[in-house]
Amino acid sequence: MNKTEIQEIISRQRAYFYTGATLDISHRLDALRRLKTCIQVHQEDISRAIQTDLGKSSFESYMCETGLVLNEITYMLRHAKAFSKEKTVLTPLAQFHSRSYKKPSPYGVVLVMSPWNYPFLLTMEPLVDALAAGNTVVLKPSAYSPYTSEIVAHIIQECFPPEYVAVVTGGRAENTCLLEEHFDYIFFTGSQAVGREVMKKASAGLTPVTLELGGKSPCIVDKTADLRLAAKRIVFGKYLNCGQTCVAPDYIFCDITIKDALLAELKKQVEKQYGSLPLASQDYGKIINQKHFDRILGLIDPAKVVLGGNSSPDSLKIEPTIMDSVTFEDKVMQQEIFGPVLPILTYQSLDEAIQKINSMAHPLALYLFTRDKENARKVTSRCGFGGGCVNDTIIHLATTEMGFGGFGESGMGSYHGKEGFQTFSHSKSIVDKKLWLDLPMRYQPYKKINDRLIHLFLK
Repeated sequence: MNKTEIQEIISRQRAYFYTGATLDISHRLDALRRLKTCIQVHQEDISRAIQTDLGKSSFESYMCETGLVLNEITYMLRHAKAFSKEKTVLTPLAQFHSRSYKKPSPYGVVLVMSPWNYPFLLTMEPLVDALAAGNTVVLKPSAYSPYTSEIVAHIIQECFPPEYVAVVTGGRAENTCLLEEHFDYIFFTGSQAVGREVMKKASAGLTPVTLELGGKSPCIVDKTADLRLAAKRIVFGKYLNCGQTCVAPDYIFCDITIKDALLAELKKQVEKQYGSLPLASQDYGKIINQKHFDRILGLIDPAKVVLGGNSSPDSLKIEPTIMDSVTFEDKVMQQEIFGPVLPILTYQSLDEAIQKINSMAHPLALYLFTRDKENARKVTSRCGFGGGCVNDTIIHLATTEMGFGGFGESGMGSYHGKEGFQTFSHSKSIVDKKLWLDLPMRYQPYKKINDRLIHLFLK
């Protein structure tokens, strides 16, 4: 799609938005119902597309993508009407007699740029929140997941006219064209490097942004942890989608006294969950492309591999891999891994671990395994991170009653549920002043009696 075609889409969406059609809550709910029905009809097509792009099983694609999108739609169908209502707030006595209220209003034309690792979920879920809030939307899915992008485009064309929702496919050239245009809001999920470029481009038009990025999310295991259960949940979260998950545990940071016992449990769990030949498993996915396959292999130090490490260049698969005796100076610790490689590092004290984590870039997620409530309080209070779990991994992002988002270098803003609606809404603060009373104290010439009154009201 060329620049002229992109400009035409944006122009038509802005014109449609200014008709006021999307302000009607029934219009929004009808749109969400159409989208939900279409997704349900195309469930098998979606599953096949995700399997072709990433090798995910139909179970995993529904659990981690399609099902979560349908759940978000269901949530918005139940709550969007209440979210969209004006909220009356208290009015100061000095503004008597007035009604003060907050009015949620859509931004207008929204750009959603999504990544390849969860190509259906991370395209459609922001769309659901943006439509519930009353916006028009331009979707830009990743060129690295072309089959999923194709089914997304097909669903959108079935559900919506392009002046309401449109899909722009393509790669870097289309991304550049889109970021040169003026949008009322930009929602981006992807790498920190591209996120900086998005923010730079958005700043030219002072366009607000949400950036869902990544980082090296630590998984702390203290000496009180239930090691068997910790290993089970860490292996699930780490190797889901072959580690290509923005909130996957990037590395384990454990008490040195329990490292060997934890490592033994991790090995058992990898065998139990993925079998003795994970590269041959139909339920174990693949790396998205050759570039990332080679990058991940380059992070593996064979001398430190204690489990896995083998790969299949033909199928772009890498075994669930564990590395021991890793230091923060190793290559694998210099970037977000985003693959099925799990380094294990140790600490002497929990305070040392907290200090080290806080000296690094703020992670998108943090996980802590402990039986000690004081340790849980200390870590969750003192460490800076976007979100996380105590005694589990990754499940916090599937909770519609909480926002999901980054912090510092891992992003800004959040979405899911009510926070998703609020992300794509501007809350107008309005005072409706009544006509039958007009207090004279604010008008010149100022009088001594009014000076006393103003001090009485404002204190």
